[in-house]
Amino acid sequence: MWEYTDKVKDHFLNPRNVGVIEDADGVGEVGSIACGDALTFYFKLDDNGKIKDATFQTFGCASAIASSSALTEMVKGLTLEQAEKITNEDIANFLGGLPREKMHCSVMGREALEKAISCYRGEPDKKVEGEIVCECFGVTDREIERVVRENRLSTIEDVTDYTKAGGGCGKCHERIQEIIDSILGTARPVKKKPAALTNIQKIRLIEETIEREINPNLRKDAGKLELVDVDGNRVLVRLGGTCAACTKSPVTLKHYVEAKLRELVTPELVVEEVQ
Repeated sequence: MWEYTDKVKDHFLNPRNVGVIEDADGVGEVGSIACGDALTFYFKLDDNGKIKDATFQTFGCASAIASSSALTEMVKGLTLEQAEKITNEDIANFLGGLPREKMHCSVMGREALEKAISCYRGEPDKKVEGEIVCECFGVTDREIERVVRENRLSTIEDVTDYTKAGGGCGKCHERIQEIIDSILGTARPVKKKPAALTNIQKIRLIEETIEREINPNLRKDAGKLELVDVDGNRVLVRLGGTCAACTKSPVTLKHYVEAKLRELVTPELVVEEVQ
């Protein structure tokens, strides 16, 4: 379980400025309910061009609600030029910090603010720049490059925490690592897998992969995975938490869990769900 600061808890339990500004000067929408987080940010200017009111509507976790609430408080009284300098780190610092796994919520707030300011200025919606790296969450190489540079990230796990990229099927991990290495100017050796595994080694690797790689990502959306049994190359698992009732659980099992186990254990594995 993540540790939240008192300020995060306060903004989650008592969110400020929730709602819609019907005659808003700027509106910014980011995220997608299908991906687990969505935010709409509104602001209204006074006669001096300063933000006199800001509200939000969000679908997401405690950190998403707290980050959105904090942002509405931070921008009041600022000019648009001042507001657009707010970074995701500023939002997190305002809250006394966020768990690394939830930094993408502060990034989402910054993006919503940027879109709302662009809306006010009459600027057209920006076309998706760069190539899609993470198809599961629609994250581009440009977005990954930006968070790596701005937040000094150095691992795939860091990038997932800030953008969700890499938190789905895992097929984009190699490309994410290439982007990180190109920015940091480093190259990492590729880990070689054992040519053959004993049954004990296989079970141990499966257990380690579930606990180290899979469950941390599932827990971000209150889900979990339990290893029930290993029969040859059949991996029998049970989904729990929100994953148990999710209509997309077959996709999660096939394109994320099975793909991750095949990548890190052995490519012959087949994952099957048991009740």
